[in-house]
Amino acid sequence: MDIEDERQFREFVGARSKALLQTAYLLTGDWENARDLVQGALAAVARRWNQLSDPERAEAYVRKAIYHAHVDRTRLLSWRRERSTAEVPDSAARNSDPADAVAARQDVMEALRQLPRGQRAVMVLRYFEDRSDREIAEVLGISTGTVRSQHHKALKALRVSIDINEEAAC
Repeated sequence: MDIEDERQFREFVGARSKALLQTAYLLTGDWENARDLVQGALAAVARRWNQLSDPERAEAYVRKAIYHAHVDRTRLLSWRRERSTAEVPDSAARNSDPADAVAARQDVMEALRQLPRGQRAVMVLRYFEDRSDREIAEVLGISTGTVRSQHHKALKALRVSIDINEEAAC
């Protein structure tokens, strides 16, 4: 990588790393794992930077690398996969306390973590990155029908999870 390529790459990392880290966190639910995913994806981009000089093309490559690394990691570490339990965890009582927003966000993150990896990836791409079915299918390497199916199943699971949490809070 020559000096100009290195400068462009550093500018790209400085401008996009926060958004990439947030996306990776939504996928993993863990900041350390999110940092690992982003770092690995950026290392792959650094090796190919001269081929990806367009920032939009580079970002698409990084995001795709993050999603695929996440799926690969969960396949390899299936023994660490989250397990559902018979008991619903306690949730904070809902009132006008400003901490309610934090508790609600934690409930959503916990419900999101309970989704299978494919459904979670579809939800992150749809609602966090505001991508269309076609774009999601392209990033994940699946059909648009599978995207819609995964989205439907994830919404159903999240609704059930949130209903259970709300009932427990009452």
